[in-house]
Amino acid sequence: MSKKKFEQMWARKFLREMLSAVKECMGKLEESMEDTKEDSVQELRDSQRKKLTERNNALEAMVMALKKETMAMTMALSTRIEELERELALCRATVGK
Repeated sequence: MSKKKFEQMWARKFLREMLSAVKECMGKLEESMEDTKEDSVQELRDSQRKKLTERNNALEAMVMALKKETMAMTMALSTRIEELERELALCRATVGK
């Protein structure tokens, strides 16, 4: 075997080993990226869930306040209607109808 062929054989072996090492590193890097991606997606989901929960709680509080306000307004209107009905009854009695 000539010196040149011997050097080429060693160079090929070295390149194969380097390629194998690079492939292994790439595999580990891809796994790490997937893990990071999954963690990021989970963090994003958690963050969005928290924001939506806060908004939901705020909306529920607003709805409850509106319900209370509506009930108070309904009671006030009911009282006023009763007062007006009494006045109408007095007016009708006065006029004779």
